Amino acid sequence: MAYDPRHVATLLGVPVLRRALLIIVLVAANVRAAELPELGDRSSAHVSPTVERQLGEIALKQIRASVDTVPDPILKYYAHVNIHRLAEHSDWSEPNLVTVLVDNPQINAFAVPGGIIGVNLGLFLYAEDESEYSAVIAHELAHLGQRHYARSLEEQRSMTPWMLAGMIASIAIAAAGGSGDGALATMFGTQALVEDRALRFSRTREQEADRIGLNTLAKAGLDPHGVSRMFERMQMAFRFVDKPPEFMLTHPLTESRITDARSQAQRFEPREVAASLDYQCMRARAQVHFAESAGRALAAAQDRRGGGDADVYAVALALARDRQHDQAVETMRPLHQEHPDSLIMTASFAEVLIGAKRTEEALALLSRELQINPDNEPLTYLYAEALNAAERHDEAAAALWRHTRVNDNDIDVWELLAETAGLAGDTIGVHRARAEYFARVGAYRQAIQHIDYARRLVNDNDRQMIARLDQRILDLRTEFEAIRSQN
Repeated sequence: MAYDPRHVATLLGVPVLRRALLIIVLVAANVRAAELPELGDRSSAHVSPTVERQLGEIALKQIRASVDTVPDPILKYYAHVNIHRLAEHSDWSEPNLVTVLVDNPQINAFAVPGGIIGVNLGLFLYAEDESEYSAVIAHELAHLGQRHYARSLEEQRSMTPWMLAGMIASIAIAAAGGSGDGALATMFGTQALVEDRALRFSRTREQEADRIGLNTLAKAGLDPHGVSRMFERMQMAFRFVDKPPEFMLTHPLTESRITDARSQAQRFEPREVAASLDYQCMRARAQVHFAESAGRALAAAQDRRGGGDADVYAVALALARDRQHDQAVETMRPLHQEHPDSLIMTASFAEVLIGAKRTEEALALLSRELQINPDNEPLTYLYAEALNAAERHDEAAAALWRHTRVNDNDIDVWELLAETAGLAGDTIGVHRARAEYFARVGAYRQAIQHIDYARRLVNDNDRQMIARLDQRILDLRTEFEAIRSQN
C-alpha cells in the first residue's frame, strides 16, 4: 500500500495539540544546542541562517503532512527549474531551495525561512505568461533574500528561543486545517505579526520585495511589467468577492502599489520576451488537472482558439485523462518531433506512451534521454513507471534507489519506491522506503518502526545492510528521544 501525506492525520499518533507541544520541544532543543541568544539582543548574532534552516526543515515536514501536494513530476520539475533560474538573479545566496507545489486552485505563494518556496498550482491558472507567474515567485524570493522574516523577529525585543519554537508549533496547529499560507502565517502569531491568520509585512518591506522582485525578473530576461500585470489581474479577478485569496490578504494590493510597480518597470528598456512554450504547457496541465471531469477537460481543450502547440498539448493531456490513450499518443507525437530537445515535451510524450501501454517505446525514449540528462527527476520517475508497466520491477526499484542517492528529499519518489519494492517482492525495501517517506513528513515513530521491521528481516550474514539500518534507527531515535525526554 502506498502512503499519501494527506492521510497522515497525526505526527506521532497523538492529537494535534500534543503534536504542537512536541514540535516546541524539538525546536527548543535544537535552538539550545546552538546556544542562540535572545533575538532582541542587538549585540548578538540575531537570527542566524543556520537557525532559519532549522525552522525551515521542521516547517517543511509539517507542510507535507498537512496539505495536499502535487505529485506530477513534470509540473514539479518546471516549478523547481523556474525558481532556481530566478534565484540565480536574486539576492538569495544559499545553495538549497525547496519547492512545494500545493494542490489548490487558488492564487497563493509563500516563502518559509530557510529557503522553502510554496506555490499553489492555481497560480498557473491566473498568470497568463511566464513573466506574470515569475513575478510572484520573484517577490517571495525577495522576502527570503532580504531575510524579512528574521528582521521582523529581531524587532521583537523580548523574543526568546522558546518563543521561536512556539512559532513553529503554530504551523502544526494551523496546518491541521489544511491552509498552507495561513499555517505559515501563524508561525509569527506570538508577537502580533499575524492578523486573521495572515502574515503581514510592513508596507516598506512589501514595497522592497516588489522592487527587488522586479529587478530579478529583468535580470532573468523576463518582462518587468509582469509585476504590475499580475497585480492588476488579481485585483480584477477578486474585486467583488467577500474574501480574497490568502495571497492578497498577506500581500494587500493597493492602487499605489500597482502604480509603483508600473513606474519601476519603466526604468528598463522595452523588451520583447518570447512566449514560453514550457510555461503554456504547464498552464494546460493545471487546467486539465482542475477540470471537473475528463469530459469537461477535453471539451475545454478542444475549444481553445489559438491552435498553437500549447493548445495541441492541452488536447493530448485531456485525451489521456479521458482514457483515449492512443489518440493522446498520436496528438502528442508531432509535438515531440517538432521539439525534440525539450525535456518537458519528451517527458510528456513518454507519459502518454506509458498510459497507452506502449512501454517499450516509452522505455527506449526515456533511456536515450537519461543518457543525456542522467538523474533527471521527471525522466527517472517516468522511467521507473515504464519499467513497472513492463513488469520489470527489480530494474525499476534499482533505478529509484540510485536516484535517491542524488535526490533524497522527494516524498513522491519514496512513495513510488515503496510501491515498486512491493511489486518486486522486496519486503525489506518496502519498509526502508516507507520509513524514509515518514521521516520526511515528520512521522518519526512510524519511520523508526519501518526501519525496525526491515532490520528484523535482514539475513544475519548481510553485515553491511545491518550496519546501515542500525545507523538509520540511531539517527531517527536521536531526534525522537530529544522530544520524549523533554515532554
